[in-house]
Formats: sequence, C-alpha cells, structure tokens
Amino acid sequence: MPKVAKGETLVVGLGVSGRAICRHLARVGTPFMVADTREVPPGLADFRAAHPGVVLHCGPLTALDMSEAAEIVVSPGVDPQTPGLAEVGKCRRADGEPLVVGEIALFVRAARAPIAAITGSNAKSTVTTLLGEMARAAGRRVGVGGNLGTPALDLLADVPEAELYVLELSSFQLETTPCLGAESAAFLNLSEDHLDRHGDMAGYRKAKLAIFRGARHAVVNAEDRLTWPEAPLPAMDRFTTLPPEAGEWGIASRHGRDWLMRGDEPLIATDELGLAGRHNQANALAALAMGNRLGLPLASMYDVLRRFKGLPHRSESVAELGGVRWINDSKGTNVGATLAALAGLGPTLSGRLVLLAGGLGKGADFAPLAEPMGRFGREAILFGADADRLAEALEGSVAVTRVGDLEAAMRRARAIAEPGDCVLLSPACASLDQFANYQARGEAFRRHVQRIAEEAGHG
Repeated sequence: MPKVAKGETLVVGLGVSGRAICRHLARVGTPFMVADTREVPPGLADFRAAHPGVVLHCGPLTALDMSEAAEIVVSPGVDPQTPGLAEVGKCRRADGEPLVVGEIALFVRAARAPIAAITGSNAKSTVTTLLGEMARAAGRRVGVGGNLGTPALDLLADVPEAELYVLELSSFQLETTPCLGAESAAFLNLSEDHLDRHGDMAGYRKAKLAIFRGARHAVVNAEDRLTWPEAPLPAMDRFTTLPPEAGEWGIASRHGRDWLMRGDEPLIATDELGLAGRHNQANALAALAMGNRLGLPLASMYDVLRRFKGLPHRSESVAELGGVRWINDSKGTNVGATLAALAGLGPTLSGRLVLLAGGLGKGADFAPLAEPMGRFGREAILFGADADRLAEALEGSVAVTRVGDLEAAMRRARAIAEPGDCVLLSPACASLDQFANYQARGEAFRRHVQRIAEEAGHG
C-alpha cells in the first residue's frame, strides 16, 4: 500500500483549490504529496510540470496509508466523509489542532492582514465584490477572492502587501476551517442547498456558522435568526429590508423616497443605487455594515453603490425595451435565490413579473414560489427537465405556460410582456439539462435580448 511519508502534508483533490494549495505549500517549503480519487484527474500534465518531484496517488483513498501524515489538507470539493478520510477526520496533530483541514485554515495561518468573510446561500458573491470595491475606493490594498475568483491562498502571492482580505466562503470551505478569526463575518441568508453533502438543513447551517469562529464582528440578517451566531460575539450588526430598529441597517421611506438607513439616519436613496431590487438593497446594507466596521468612509462606499451594476448572471439588468426590463438572474440555481429575486424586484415594478424558470430542480420543493408569483407575477414560462414539477407548484397562483427551451420561453415573454413589466430569467434550477452551466444559460438569454433590441431598432 502506498504511504504518505513521515512528516509530509497530504493534499487531497487536484481541482482549482487543490492546485492553489500545492502552489502555497511549494512557496513556503512544506513537503507534500497529493491524492485524488479519480484515476485520471483533469490537469494532470500541468500538475506534473509544475511539481515534477511530487508524488501523486490516484484512486481510492482507502488504498493510501495516511498514518504518518503531518497534516491532511482537503479541497472544498472533497467530502470529509469520503472513505479513507472519514476514518482520520477526528484525529489531532501533535499540537492539538485537527489533522484534516481545508485551504482556508492554511490561509488563516499565513495571512498578515484582517479578514472580512461573507457566506450565505445566496448573494455572497455580490456582497464580496461590493465590499472589495468599497475598500479599493477608500484607497486600501485589498485581496478579493476565495470561493469567488482567485483562490484565497493565491491572494497571498498576488497581493502580498494587502491591508485587507475580502473572502467569499462556501459551506464546503467553512466546514474544514477550525478558526477563521475574521475581523468582520457576514452570514447573509439560509435556504435549502447542498443537502447531498451536509445531510440536512441543520448540518448545512452548522457548516455556515463556522464563519463566526473567532470573529470580532458579525453581520446577520434580522429577518432570519438562523443566520445569527449561537455564541455571543464582541459586536454584531443586523440588516433588514424593513424599517430598522435603533442601531440596525434597514430601509424606510422619507419624503416620498425609499432610503437605506442606519437606525433613524438616512444614508443613500435606493433609487440612486446601481443594483435593482430589494434583495440587492439588502446586499448593499450588509456591505455597508461590514465596511463601517472596517473603517471605510461612507462617501467611498456610496460612490461604489451608485456605479456598481451587479455581477454577470446575478440580477443583471440586460436592457429595457419598450418599457419592459429584461433581467438575467441565471445564477438563480435554487429556490432560495429565485425567491430573493421575486421578492426583491416585485415591489419595485409598476407592472408585473414574467418569470422564466426551469431546468434540473435537484429534488427541491418549488411550492414557496407560488405566493410571490401570485402577488407579483403576470405569467410563469417554464422549460427544461423539471418544468412539469414547477407547473404543479405554480398552477392556481399565476398563469403558467410550458415551452421546450429558453428561446421559446423568451419568444413567449416578448409576446405577453407589457410596459412596466420585468422579464426575469431566474430558473430556480441547475442548467445542465440544456446548457453547459448557468453562465452559458445567461449568455443565451443576453444574446436573445440583444436580437430583440436589434429587431426593435434599439441595437
């Protein structure tokens, strides 16, 4: 049986994060070997070229003797309950720290600047990007990455003089992080996702709550107590889409306009924001609360909120044609994300929502979509593998039309949408039945909107 050499670190998983772990260990001079459960992992030739002397084990982890490993570092895509890993999951190193950790544990050890960390079932990429832009606008040297963009460990080399790290962190990354020690940690929301990995919602929430270990400040959702830490932290801010209580960040009406507020203090009018929808106003509040804790000037943060139009495929405004807004929320791959888009956009419209949804539902319960669609919807246009299941959940609440694919859905939307309406692609489903990924689905939506614009003489 092959064996990890005494004192070596074992890296498990040769994906994007696994490769970043290898680069980091090589930079700091830690001897390591690599294991991957796949017989022929992607990028094998590149790995061997970058690390010619490193031993690589491919195949079941149960066929590898890990008994003398100094530490085992797992990629986020590797389930700690994988046979071979599960058996050593509760083991400790000589210094008492867990034997099995993830990439973020290595990052925490090496980072020499404060960490701001964001997690949640939805919107974490938007808040991470907003906060990073706010820090840059304030003149800070900042490294932004993690689950979004650049792997965290690569930031150490890419931005060695960073004054702040802003990290998006997934439940997969957090469950293998013994103590993050963030200066500010945000848990934005919680909805059903990744239950195949975490077992149930309690397991999923437990993984997310690891973001608060060692944190000096928490930002939580006032409307969702499940996002709150279970043990008191030195400081905590709450955000809400409702009028705020004293000290909270929220939204209230003043002189006929809605404003982002802190307590009774108006901050910036919502109609000045580059992002559309109540859910994005909540994202702005979370970023403001974190930025305030980190000492960023309000003026710099407001400037970013005015110019930031959103990330591709996340409630992205593509065009307004004939008084109809077309919004690409292809990243809405679960019910919680689509609920946020419906609740966020619905109240802001003079007309109604035309929802384009469908794909692979991953066994999700679509019933929660019925109430907001009954309140804000003109029609749900459904396509893809789980169109029938979506239709069953929505019929009786809103008009429903089933079509074969996204292009047919967009033709139908163009025929029925009225001035003041919004055509929203927020599928509540994965895309893999008809597209390579959610990005390809969003690009198809964008191309079709551009064709509509050209035909209407707006191109």
